[in-house]
Amino acid sequence: MTAATSKSSILYERALRVLPGGVSRNAALRQPHPLYAQKAQGCYVTDIEGVRRIDFTNNMASLIHGHAHPVIVEAVTRQLQRGTAFAAATEVEVLCAEHICARARGFEKIRFVNSGTEAIMCCLKAARAFTGRPKIAKVEGAYHGIYDYAEVSQTAKPSNWGDERLPNRIPVTHGTPQGALDDVVIIPYNDSETALALLDQHKDSLAAVLVDPLPHRVGLIPASNEFISRLRQWTTAHGALLVFDEVITFRSEYGGAQQWYDVRPDLTALGKIIGGGFPVGAITGRADVMNVFNPLAEKVLFPHSGTFSANPITMTAGLVAMELFDKAAVARLNQLGDQARHQLDEAIRCVGIPACVTGRGSMFRLHFKAQEPRNYRQAFVGAEENRLMKMLLEHLNENHIMLISTGTGALSTPMSASEIDVLCEAVRRGLEKIKDRLSNGHPKSHATGGFS
Repeated sequence: MTAATSKSSILYERALRVLPGGVSRNAALRQPHPLYAQKAQGCYVTDIEGVRRIDFTNNMASLIHGHAHPVIVEAVTRQLQRGTAFAAATEVEVLCAEHICARARGFEKIRFVNSGTEAIMCCLKAARAFTGRPKIAKVEGAYHGIYDYAEVSQTAKPSNWGDERLPNRIPVTHGTPQGALDDVVIIPYNDSETALALLDQHKDSLAAVLVDPLPHRVGLIPASNEFISRLRQWTTAHGALLVFDEVITFRSEYGGAQQWYDVRPDLTALGKIIGGGFPVGAITGRADVMNVFNPLAEKVLFPHSGTFSANPITMTAGLVAMELFDKAAVARLNQLGDQARHQLDEAIRCVGIPACVTGRGSMFRLHFKAQEPRNYRQAFVGAEENRLMKMLLEHLNENHIMLISTGTGALSTPMSASEIDVLCEAVRRGLEKIKDRLSNGHPKSHATGGFS
């Protein structure tokens, strides 16, 4: 069967007729067509062509236990037989809330929603409700979902990002209201002096400073202790809230990446792994701030609801997943992450190609850069780096390995050292091929972005 007549290509042609671009999520799109999953178990995914791959994407870092974990499947199956959603509360919502709040000292109350984007949106709206102020500040380049305010400057580039001492506010979506841009302050990452100088200009109108302690789009570089501490000091001094986006990074420690720091945020957005493989989000933090959601208050500051929020399927799967991800499981997975980053570093040094690896905990990211980036502008991927990454990803795909399109990997508990060994050996061979092509004067890859 040729590529043009494969099951995937035929299915994609059908998809193009009914879905814009043939997909409902851009992350699934690749050339010449998406991978169409048929089934998965543990850390392996089998596509509709029958090809089995090691999955280092884990649905964009959301599957901490990989696919179809038997304990989660059993618990969800039992709940499916009892019902999927009710116009009523359920006990499992309370159990899940108690468990998550017990994992971190700053999680005093929690409210569940249906996605990370919704969790961020609610955090920012809650900050406005609590402070009575309109503006929010965020790090340049950081991804926080698709809420108008949270996505500003997520896709800034050299042609429009402006002076690093006063970054421009760049919309992502065409038609974003100017008013939304005006209510966002963009600060550089891990540059406290510049960031605080920018915050000072808006100190009476800022409701919140939003920060991801290990931002993927910024390069998967940990926020420094100094940067987080200075933001905490500034927000406390000026009556603003410090909001952490831990939608991805909650996997990093038992109580999330905020355990790396001596400060606690006022609010934290959660998602991904806390749903056990189902759509989820959550807002958690200080009790007095969380009480803006309280429908029993004399004056309700943030009326909030959602048809599928805290549905028993998600709560059941999430509770089981988080109970299984205990302190021992977290430590083991982080140790595996250290091993992966070390072996990837060794592969890069062995090949002798300008590249590096970043990350922490159970995540890593490969860069075609000689030095580790320190902020979004240094992490920005230009055309040549993008071309090289596509070549590497195509090589890995042909060798039955799935990575996120940025060269990022998220580990899952079914993985072992053997999967890390396979990954790192495949990366080494891929880097060697890239180096050979470059040294032999073949600057362009095939039309599909791959090579043989």
